[in-house]
Amino acid sequence: MSGLWSLREACEAVGGRLEGDGAVAPDALSMDTRTIRPGNCFVAIRGDRDGHDFAAQAVASGAAAVMGDHELPLDVPQLLVTDTLAALQRWGQARLEAVRPRHVFAVTGSVGKTSTKELLAAATGAWKTPGNRNNTLGLPEALATLPSGLDAVVLEMGMSTPGEIRRLTEIAPPDLGLITNIGQVHMENFVEGQEGIARAKGELVAGLRPGGKWVHLASDSWCHWVAIQPWARAEAVPVGDGCAFGWEEETSLGLEGESFVLRHPGGQVPVRLRLRGAHHVRNAALAGSLAILAGHDPEAVAAGMATVDAGPGRGRLHALRAGGWLLDESYNAIKESILACGEALLSLRGGDAVAVLGCMRELGAGAAAVHRETGAGLRALGFDRVLVYGDHAAAVAEGFGPGARAYPDFEAMRDDGSGLSSLAEGSRILVKGSRFWRSERAVEWLLSNLSDNLPPGKS
Repeated sequence: MSGLWSLREACEAVGGRLEGDGAVAPDALSMDTRTIRPGNCFVAIRGDRDGHDFAAQAVASGAAAVMGDHELPLDVPQLLVTDTLAALQRWGQARLEAVRPRHVFAVTGSVGKTSTKELLAAATGAWKTPGNRNNTLGLPEALATLPSGLDAVVLEMGMSTPGEIRRLTEIAPPDLGLITNIGQVHMENFVEGQEGIARAKGELVAGLRPGGKWVHLASDSWCHWVAIQPWARAEAVPVGDGCAFGWEEETSLGLEGESFVLRHPGGQVPVRLRLRGAHHVRNAALAGSLAILAGHDPEAVAAGMATVDAGPGRGRLHALRAGGWLLDESYNAIKESILACGEALLSLRGGDAVAVLGCMRELGAGAAAVHRETGAGLRALGFDRVLVYGDHAAAVAEGFGPGARAYPDFEAMRDDGSGLSSLAEGSRILVKGSRFWRSERAVEWLLSNLSDNLPPGKS
């Protein structure tokens, strides 16, 4: 099937009713009037706010069509369905079924999903879900206009509660899977604690098509737990020491990234990454192993992964005045990722090592303990200072000890004389935090005050 679906074809797929010109073929779907583009189909979702209330605004911004659950007084074609969320998911599911490529890869994990998705897509030359469209809204939204004629796609699958990844694998059944790790993120949503998180991540494995395989770190005990569950029928392929797939000769190249040798059943291949930090080596070893398992040439896999660079909030490195550095990891945070990124920062030359943190979220009853462990871990790594804000800032400061300052919110950290303004030129600074605390504000402030380059989007 060539080309994108017309509204008439989409209507047949989702079982709706069409009002207006069915020949219109949207180039993308969007549920957000802030990002709508001319030629998109606006999908009116009923959530905390009713998307139907914003449909006119979407049309004024160029939406070529609207999908809703009742007809609206708008001068564009409308696809009318009983439930817009169910119809959105069916549209994405049906489009994937219609143009299904040879391989559908799925990636999940507590840390590193997006960067590993990027590495796997580069290794295989695959189409990938854009940005972080990894939930039951974003994934089908992206799949609805999936191009035809693809050899492979890489889908990121995230979750915050049980059953979400199961639903994603129903929408897009994968052939091959990858779990980066199983940590403590979203702990407060799981009464079974870590086992509940492992079971929820394992839904990806349970959802693999017959004959599917999945890779995981041999050192991850919870991934091993998933592998031996009776519902995890797919073949598990561990990656690490003593395994057919693994990595060795890991070397930090400082500002230039990392290098290592990827071991596979057919031999070895050297890999050079632009990404910085040992955690990216682990993720690249997983991505490269899965690509080779799928039949891709190891040399081409290595060459593809070498092209991947960090995006905003996900490891982008900025030069500061007087030889300082800012490692922007502001997109999200859990303890393991904070410490891994801290280790990467310390590989750079420069002055004092400082962590600027927003607190973590959804950790349940053990939140204070995890924050104390994070502070202690940063101290053990060799950090000189920690500035932290949020509801468990005091616990991080307690764990770190002398050199830590805790604040209730970003504004307090920004305005206090011992806060952001106290950081010296030449410092090596890690910025990281949960999405809730919007730690990208610290990145913008630091670039405005300690760099000769304007922060992204400023002029």
